[in-house]
Amino acid sequence: MAAKSRHRDPDNIHAVLKAIAEPQRIAILRLVHKQELPAGEIATHFNTTRQAISQHLRLLTDAGLLELRRDGTRRLYHVRGEAFGEVRTFLDTFWNESLSSLKRQVEKNKR
Repeated sequence: MAAKSRHRDPDNIHAVLKAIAEPQRIAILRLVHKQELPAGEIATHFNTTRQAISQHLRLLTDAGLLELRRDGTRRLYHVRGEAFGEVRTFLDTFWNESLSSLKRQVEKNKR
């Protein structure tokens, strides 16, 4: 039975940025990017307690970056790719504004 995904409000990017600001959480995302892994196996990749990894997994799931699926007693995690699309859209706003500003400046200098 699949666990219900926690989708956040697209305007609330703060939780995502906070989630990816910590190196161990980035490492977790890299681990489960291409394959679904159980929480216990994820924990074996780190020199920290399983409780600490569990807290990281909860934060990443709450931010909408991970999907949790339960298979009996196992908790399996994988990346929600669409969550990164939302982050990219947010960051592209700044990129597009910078490009527009640069274009205006170049056109002004041509005159």
